[in-house]
Amino acid sequence: MTSAKSLGGGLPISAITGRAEVMDSVHAGGLGGTYGGNPIAAAAALAALGQIESEKLVERADVVGRIEREHLGEMQKKYDVIGEIRGRGAMIAMELVSDRSTKEPLDKGTGNRIVEECYRNGVVILKAGTYDNVIRLLPPLTIEEGLLEEALGVLDDAMGTALAG
Repeated sequence: MTSAKSLGGGLPISAITGRAEVMDSVHAGGLGGTYGGNPIAAAAALAALGQIESEKLVERADVVGRIEREHLGEMQKKYDVIGEIRGRGAMIAMELVSDRSTKEPLDKGTGNRIVEECYRNGVVILKAGTYDNVIRLLPPLTIEEGLLEEALGVLDDAMGTALAG
């Protein structure tokens, strides 16, 4: 597994994690990168990992993701344009399609209206994917559950508004 970005709290660092037998099989100098050897970034990464552990953020990611999946699952029953819900932990994606059986991507304009409607109502969401038809959610792991529920309600309302007109 590779890690980067938030691992260093904004400082440049990356990491490779794997089973000992795999990691130990590489010759000295066989694993490396351009971010190696920075003691300040390494200290920041250790502090970030300490926070992840002490605040139980891995477990929290599962809780946040479960709430997202429940809401998006209910929305999928209401809106035929939701073709698939996927992700791990708190990073959940909702694929928008014009046809669930063919998985043909939903037009960009409708997806843009959903994003814009959310933004107008105080929720920032992102569109991504090869066909620009995936809404990606990644709320902060420290988000209060009530606020998360409210944001998901805004997304639901935005879907209804965007699809109606």
